[in-house]
Amino acid sequence: MAKYDDASWHYGGEYPENLPDENAATHIGMFLAWCINNNLISEELAEDAKDEVQRLKRRDMTGGEFLIDICDEKFSSHDLNETGNGFAKAYYNDDTAFGKKFNSFADDYSETFDRKAEENDFEYESFYHVEDTCENYDLIRPVIDQRFEEWKEFRDTDFGV
Repeated sequence: MAKYDDASWHYGGEYPENLPDENAATHIGMFLAWCINNNLISEELAEDAKDEVQRLKRRDMTGGEFLIDICDEKFSSHDLNETGNGFAKAYYNDDTAFGKKFNSFADDYSETFDRKAEENDFEYESFYHVEDTCENYDLIRPVIDQRFEEWKEFRDTDFGV
């Protein structure tokens, strides 16, 4: 099992002192929520967390809350199906052939929320200050949608992962 991310990796390092540890799960949770909403999770996760998956899809739960409550703050290959893992390996991880050609999730996340802040005449103090809301998920969702389409084309070329 490959671990893509873990909230503790973030709040255990150079993490803003004034933020709760939960904020370290926001970006991870947004990617996981996108995977859930696009049916890219493993059968086991879908079965074990059936009620919570439905709550997330109804927007009664955020991706960050799902990551903390259901995944013990960890996002791994165990959470995704084959297609989801292929996409996560190429896009969620930094420094991949796909990421170099298009962008990584972390870069897209930063750019999306930096643009939101600039448009609203403020600045996030850090990557971790983005609020874990459905409205913010709605901002990053179309970016991930686009990257997923690009990845599907990319993987089918000679340059694919």
